[in-house]
Amino acid sequence: MIEFKKDHIWINHQLVNKFMNEIEYAYVSFIETHNQLLITPISSKWFIKMYKDHAQILLKSRNLKGDKTINIREVIIDNNLDVTEGPLIYEFVEKTKLIKIKL
Repeated sequence: MIEFKKDHIWINHQLVNKFMNEIEYAYVSFIETHNQLLITPISSKWFIKMYKDHAQILLKSRNLKGDKTINIREVIIDNNLDVTEGPLIYEFVEKTKLIKIKL
């Protein structure tokens, strides 16, 4: 499950284990035309070729279970987004380790 809490995307430990393993940084890109936030581990070399406008962001550990968060305050401000706290609609593409979040 993925939630939005206080300017952070909160990713539960089960998805983190499928998606990030031990990698601590992710590439993040906001696709305005689809109103989607894309997140992938920095080991995904294809991502930087496809999405020129991306940022490298630290995933912060939140608890002993292994939940992680990403601060997206800058994305919210830059794109004038109004994101409601709570669960978010997302898709996980296992083959490419890409998370697509609808904002």
